Amino acid sequence: MPVPLLDVNAQNLPLEDELTAAFTEVLHHGRFINGPEVKGLEDEVAAFLKLPHAIGVSSGTDALLLAFMALDFGPGDEVLCPTFTFFATAGTIARTGATPVFVDSCPVSFNIDIEDAKRKVTDKTKAIVPVHLFGQSADMDAVNTFAKEHELRVVEDGAQAIGAAYKGTSSGGLSDFGTFSFFPSKNLGGFGDGGMVVCNDPELEEKARIMRMHGGKPKYYHHVVGGNFRLDTLQAALLLVKLKRYKEYTAARQANAAYYGEKLDELPGVVTADLAHMGSAAAQNEWLDGQAAKLVLPIIIPENTHIWNQYTLRVIGEGQRDALREHLTGLGIGSEIYYPLTMDQQPCFQSLPESSRAHCGVSHQLSGEVLSIPVFPELKPEQRDEVVAAIGGFVGG
Repeated sequence: MPVPLLDVNAQNLPLEDELTAAFTEVLHHGRFINGPEVKGLEDEVAAFLKLPHAIGVSSGTDALLLAFMALDFGPGDEVLCPTFTFFATAGTIARTGATPVFVDSCPVSFNIDIEDAKRKVTDKTKAIVPVHLFGQSADMDAVNTFAKEHELRVVEDGAQAIGAAYKGTSSGGLSDFGTFSFFPSKNLGGFGDGGMVVCNDPELEEKARIMRMHGGKPKYYHHVVGGNFRLDTLQAALLLVKLKRYKEYTAARQANAAYYGEKLDELPGVVTADLAHMGSAAAQNEWLDGQAAKLVLPIIIPENTHIWNQYTLRVIGEGQRDALREHLTGLGIGSEIYYPLTMDQQPCFQSLPESSRAHCGVSHQLSGEVLSIPVFPELKPEQRDEVVAAIGGFVGG
């Protein structure tokens, strides 16, 4: 049977009556901007994450931009960020006038390599932006220790990781600001764009909240330049319906990931990523060669609660990732490449200094190997088996 990469209707249509009722309530009260549902969603997200402050915003991208503006990023500043990430991470840094400095990735977790960040910090470095890629937290102890040593701000890009945790603390709550996205493909997917900024510091929260509405407080009196970063009341109302079920959605994703881990690991040429070699790409590659690995399964780092926004394989061998994707497509199975081009390779960043784009070899390797397969909560058991059988046919062929 066909297996899509994601099926938003499978999740949303069973909630049609509740979603329609939420829409009708907003229609009738008419407070389409900053209506009561916005504060309701902020309060519910803050309680869910066990954090004191949450600010609804217009998108995950704007969540990052608002956090950076509130921390006064600007021309002359350098900001360390992963090169293996979605464009918004680097693009919003550049939009403030600051310079993104691209950092390599860990081959096991896919997250930022702090050892490479240490090589790239300068006296112009103002901040570091760890990305909790694919639903798993970066090593926040290492990030925060490094940031403290160099007096850097920390902003967590948790676009794919709302509800993930590091050593029991929610992602987003281990820094100056955390940011989330409610894009429809995310684990808490909305009905258009939407996002959230979270923080622990009341002064930063107040500054970001003012800047969310053009920097005005009171209305029409502007002491800082902000933007129009408001979350629509209607989006908040619909997300409140889904937030009640978020733990169920997460548990289903985790069950699907565990099933893949068990079944795919039984196939010839398939190995699970090796924690023993997290810090050394060379050692990792040597180990993979010794295993005659064709496919590497993702792993949960012991400190983490992984929410599996994506289940991302590494397909070893020149051209093999694209061959597997073609194989899956031919069988009606969806997949996606996150990401085929790293930030340091993007055309728009080629004018940056070479030092901002140097030594990202692990990320370049990953961009030629990674392939994400369906892991959404509504995946049927027979669909999971279709995916496993299809991959088995590829590695065994």
